[in-house]
Amino acid sequence: MNRTGSLAAAALGLMALGGVARWWWPSSTPALDCEPASVRFRDGVAVCGEGAPPQGAQALALGLKLDLNSASEEELARLPGVGRSLARKLVEAREAQGRFSSWTEVDAVSGIGAAKLETLQAATELR
Repeated sequence: MNRTGSLAAAALGLMALGGVARWWWPSSTPALDCEPASVRFRDGVAVCGEGAPPQGAQALALGLKLDLNSASEEELARLPGVGRSLARKLVEAREAQGRFSSWTEVDAVSGIGAAKLETLQAATELR
């Protein structure tokens, strides 16, 4: 077999291997058999049932909302469009006045406009 034939055979082999890998992985079967809101963490492992509720990045990864009244500055800074400066202002306002009880109180924080408020309402909640 010449060099071109060898390269063609290798390419076909790699394509076949890629097709098999694509067929087997990733699985469309969920890793956990419960809704994201029911996921808990036990010893650092996600489980259905008893355990600690997801916080911060874990909650965001599951598509859950953060509690604006308990989220850290670092967690808030990771939200799209928020950043470190606005996250700091939110935490300082929360510490100065106590827990946010309405979105009007959040809107009163310096740097929060209509677009930022909408982003916060989509990614956080007031518990």
